[in-house]
Amino acid sequence: MLNDMSTRLIANQSAYRPRLSTDKFFCPGPGSWAYTGPFHEAVRFIESHQLLDAALWTRFAEQFTRPSDDHDLGWRCEYWGKLMRGGAMVWSYTRNPELYRQLEAAARDMLKNAEPDGRISTYSREAEFQGWDIWGRKYVLLGMEYFYDICADESLKGELLDSLRAQTDCLLAHFGLGKTDLREASCHWEGLNSSSILEPVVRLYNMTGEEKYLNFADYIVSLGGIKSANIFELAYEDRLDPWQYPVTKAYEMMSCFEGLLEYARATGDGKWSRAVVNFARRVLDSDITIIGSAGCTHELFDHSRLRQIDPDYTGIMQETCVTVTWMKLCGQVLCFTGDPVFGDAMERSLHNALLGAVNTRMVPRDPLSPGGWLPFDSYSPLRAAPRGQAVGGRMVMEDNTIYGCCAAIGAAGLGAAVQLSAMHTRNGAAVNLYFPGTLNITTPEGNRLGLTIETTYPVGEDIMLELSLDRPETFELALRIPGWCRAAKVRVNGEGTSAGPGWLKLQRLWQDGDRVSLWLPMPVELLSSNEMGEGSEKLPPHQALVRGPIALAASEEFPEDNLSAPVGFKTDAGGRPEVKPLELAEVPFEAQLAFETELENGRYICFTDYASAGKDYDKKIAVWLPCSGENGLR
Repeated sequence: MLNDMSTRLIANQSAYRPRLSTDKFFCPGPGSWAYTGPFHEAVRFIESHQLLDAALWTRFAEQFTRPSDDHDLGWRCEYWGKLMRGGAMVWSYTRNPELYRQLEAAARDMLKNAEPDGRISTYSREAEFQGWDIWGRKYVLLGMEYFYDICADESLKGELLDSLRAQTDCLLAHFGLGKTDLREASCHWEGLNSSSILEPVVRLYNMTGEEKYLNFADYIVSLGGIKSANIFELAYEDRLDPWQYPVTKAYEMMSCFEGLLEYARATGDGKWSRAVVNFARRVLDSDITIIGSAGCTHELFDHSRLRQIDPDYTGIMQETCVTVTWMKLCGQVLCFTGDPVFGDAMERSLHNALLGAVNTRMVPRDPLSPGGWLPFDSYSPLRAAPRGQAVGGRMVMEDNTIYGCCAAIGAAGLGAAVQLSAMHTRNGAAVNLYFPGTLNITTPEGNRLGLTIETTYPVGEDIMLELSLDRPETFELALRIPGWCRAAKVRVNGEGTSAGPGWLKLQRLWQDGDRVSLWLPMPVELLSSNEMGEGSEKLPPHQALVRGPIALAASEEFPEDNLSAPVGFKTDAGGRPEVKPLELAEVPFEAQLAFETELENGRYICFTDYASAGKDYDKKIAVWLPCSGENGLR
């Protein structure tokens, strides 16, 4: 195998290979969006209470002034880079000058932590290249790369690029053919966490065009991610689901595949782009749950599509790090392939798992949290359990405060949703996520296209888009009709038609003031556990309610909701549950929507949108409820 690897790597040491842009969609630049509504409020909440916290940035940077991770081989090294990546993405949306100043100050502080050879690490040289050292270096690289993309100071950009080169050169000095195996640089997950450094290495190659960085990426890909198998080849072969791989750590594995797609773009190697698409489809089909996350056994791929209805496991599940990384991977694959199924997946993750994890009520979870609380919860329950069961990735720092991996990564999920809400295409523009407000992108002829969106979606069913153009132009406006919507109606300047799931591609001569209206009907639907595929018949029957992209949750916050008693929903002739909308004033907590549902035994149970339920962390919530009678066995 080593000889094959050597031959391939030597063959790759050729002239500069520029990044090949084969994507179907392209994200617009900073300042393209100005949204309102609940999603916008969540972004502003995180900006105000996390990203503008100067003490938090100082605390994270200080971890690199000493070998803070030596004693437990920890991951304090990841916090700064995670937050910087998310902060840069959020700034691209809000364009808040105060946030930019904070990010720039944080970048300058981190540059001061470089050693003479450029090394930046929370591990001493005696303890380096074990535990989570490479993982942390990955995040420093990513954080600097994302800030570089928005940096307005050319001198500072030069310093950042010099640092990125020096940090990566330190790795090149130790890892590669005839040197230490990169997978040996961690005692966890067969080196999967270390292999995920592929993404920033390829990004650095794209920034510099320096062949040594692409050669290093070649080497990382050739290792296959873990020691016992080549997960990239497994994905390409497409015979196994990721939960069947020898190592199943979800978040780190998806990080590796994000890097593999960047590598495929840079090299034009269709084999590896095919592997990423195969992998993402397998994850979607086998492991993504009703709320858009994965992992019902801790943080692992575990056939969660089935395990989400298995009551035998009662521990932590549905990690926010997994949710965010899944959203980012979906965005990458969506841009590359144009397949709307990944837009559907992003939407479900955003409106359920991610927004549900935002700690909008600032509920204390750990007494050592800075200020007493953390901005994101780490785990999202599916069966009767409370939120806030644990702080994922909890690490105690020298000042006796703690932080967690999920709290640090969450902002990147919000930023990804903004950046992927609307995109350029080769033929025009595409709207993927529907937020109220305005967005500005350019047409193929360079015309400014403004879109004003009026909607309360996904609570409301109506979406109105008004176009603003400097001059008339013929182009394609693509609108994503979600996969769950079978009877969408569309009107262009009053002329109507119907549309099925997928991209509704409206090709015409567009003029200033043109209006497009969408109606996406969202009846409440009943899901039964036996619809979850092979093996579900062996598990106790459960049921759940969904409305459009929203999973509905029962909650002990409603005194009448008994989450342990088996339920049988009363249904109409079409098999739909009989529900009555509740006035939000009747709901004992802030919610986006609420329903009262009648059961076969005459009892009633109340549901709200999943993201609003249980956010005081003291009451159990559930999406899947145990069934009684024939209702759960259809």
